[in-house]
Amino acid sequence: MITSFKSLALNPKILENLDSLGFTSMTPIQAEALPLILEGHDLIAQAKTGSGKTAAFGLGILNKISTDTKKIQSLVICPTRELAVQVAEELRRLARTIPNCKILVITGGVSEYQQLSSLEHGGHIVVGTPGRLLKFLKKGALNISSIDFLVLDEADRMLDMGFQEDMVSIIGFAPRKLQALLFSATFPPEIAELSEYFQVNPKRLQVDAKHEENIIRQIFINVGDHRQKMEGLIKVLGHFKPESTVIFCKTKQICADVASMLIKQGISALPFHGDLEQNERTVVLTKFSNHSCLVLVATDVAARGLDIKDLHAVINFDLPMDAEVYTHRIGRTARAGKEGLAFSFYVGSEREKLEEIENFLEVKNETLELADLNTNARFDLVAPMKTMYINGGKKDKVRPGDILGALVNEAGLTASQVGNITIQDRQSFVAIEAAQINQTIEKLLNGKIKGRKFKVGLA
Repeated sequence: MITSFKSLALNPKILENLDSLGFTSMTPIQAEALPLILEGHDLIAQAKTGSGKTAAFGLGILNKISTDTKKIQSLVICPTRELAVQVAEELRRLARTIPNCKILVITGGVSEYQQLSSLEHGGHIVVGTPGRLLKFLKKGALNISSIDFLVLDEADRMLDMGFQEDMVSIIGFAPRKLQALLFSATFPPEIAELSEYFQVNPKRLQVDAKHEENIIRQIFINVGDHRQKMEGLIKVLGHFKPESTVIFCKTKQICADVASMLIKQGISALPFHGDLEQNERTVVLTKFSNHSCLVLVATDVAARGLDIKDLHAVINFDLPMDAEVYTHRIGRTARAGKEGLAFSFYVGSEREKLEEIENFLEVKNETLELADLNTNARFDLVAPMKTMYINGGKKDKVRPGDILGALVNEAGLTASQVGNITIQDRQSFVAIEAAQINQTIEKLLNGKIKGRKFKVGLA
């Protein structure tokens, strides 16, 4: 299979940008999907998270974009705000050499006024979530009557979240003649029904549905009964000592209970589920990504579409209902060819699920008993960083260099004591070495960033 981007009929400016970004060769989903997209085919593609599918559809969209008009030409629908923001950021990166290409994010959980204002000034690509998109379409604030591309990203998760009617309604506002791309990690029957509604003779791809053997070490642990899972969790963390972990639970209540138990054990953990407000979700994900929190306890719906880098382990506190969901969960570790760990607790009545996973992945399961784990293992899962918020962001012309300069000059930190700097429209988050966080906040409360005073505090 040809994997060079230069083998494709891409705009020279796009190829130049891909070179500068270090995109030397296509991932499997890009190599199979991009030629079909560039030829104008509708597409149904199955690929795991982290496979490079955003670039697959993104490059197809950008290759056809015209910045001579301010009309919206492409719409990408995502299940969550977090995924929509990630997709938009990736598209902006890919579009760096296309002058005046405007990419808008339309999602719930943030100010409608700012989004409506952005739409009034026009744009070329809209990335959004079903609820807010449909609301704006119905009130006439968003016009997709001239789009060339319609992309459903993580379509199966949008179905799980009850967005089927919203998606169908949104499609009704789009022109009948367009290029329709559907990406999904799993293929439930409803995917075929959705495809029939808005696609014409789509090509179908299944890439990276399974994981390379030995890259993810998969271990199934017999816990006897469900009550022993908490004990098993502590033993797994103590025995294997993963530096960052996502734990999957089947309900919001179990998710909250597990996080609470871990915190009582002195482990840096946070719950992540559908009951969290948008600002809470943002803080939790920021803390996890900048190592202010080492364990994320999540439900499938909440965690879907998250691009978590350098994740050492995934733990299935509860086994998922089917093998495809299991595959999607564990695919969050071992990104970019790195090795990863995947642990799954099971009870005797769940042996059929283990066999289903074994048959689907075509590998022999590695199993352990709780007694096989080192009960005397000592471990420290206290986060090395803490997160400071700053009530200033992109709209205030605050840049990462401004924040780092203030931390070094005003707060007396060294660059090595500062971690990730995340800048949003009106707020920023900075990871600071845990031992330095209090004095840093105190000094910045009395100091300035870019010559201005901003409210700061512990996130």
